Amino acid sequence: MNTLTEGDNAPLFSLKNQNDEVVELATLLTEHQVLVYFYPKALTPGCTVQAEQLRDHKEQLAQLNTVAVGISPDPVKKLKNFETKKELNFDLLSDEDHAIADAFGVWGLKKFMGKEYDGIHRLSFLIAKDGTIKHVFNKFKTKEHHQVVLDYISSNS
Repeated sequence: MNTLTEGDNAPLFSLKNQNDEVVELATLLTEHQVLVYFYPKALTPGCTVQAEQLRDHKEQLAQLNTVAVGISPDPVKKLKNFETKKELNFDLLSDEDHAIADAFGVWGLKKFMGKEYDGIHRLSFLIAKDGTIKHVFNKFKTKEHHQVVLDYISSNS
């Protein structure tokens, strides 16, 4: 796993969201900096807490000229279910073949309860409007993720 770091160019992507619409990073970057957050699986406890916090703080992110998008290997239908059940208000993107997770360097070996498997590592990337990675968030608890992001952006804008 070769994770991208600050200063690297973010891989441009086009992925389908929960509404089966194509979302392009390049288009998002024309108006905002973008928080791309990778999460393992929709509707699991940690991923739900993280998404709900971003939902509840969407306006604060907007005030900092930042839009959030979540990426997971879940199919579009499951993302729609996640959005509906948790009343989410931002794009959830489907990366079923984990090509984008690979490009960002967040797909790799994981261990859980003594088992090893390949999956997404929970990391977030703040991407500047010029397409470079401004910051990598790799040390946070899911319930504090939004605050770590907001604190960083507030202090570095």
